[in-house]
Amino acid sequence: MKKEILEEKRRFIVANQLLKSGTSIGANVWEAQNAESKNDFIHKFKIAAKEMDETEYWLLLCKNSKQYPKEEKLFNKLESISKVINKIIASSKK
Repeated sequence: MKKEILEEKRRFIVANQLLKSGTSIGANVWEAQNAESKNDFIHKFKIAAKEMDETEYWLLLCKNSKQYPKEEKLFNKLESISKVINKIIASSKK
């Protein structure tokens, strides 16, 4: 769902929260690439996983409200990203 669509419909709070949590996923994964230790690497990926949960929350609010546009494609993409991140966390713990 594009931020512009939500802003056009005057849904600024949800648009901003969705933008923040959605972009934070990638920022934490990026930051993990320069982790100081294995535990730091795992920690940053866990933060990314939490941001995915928050992003899912905001998408669910949009999905379950008549006033917001629905973007099923984003749920599918988020699910794919979630599988990758959770696999990285699990395999890094071994």
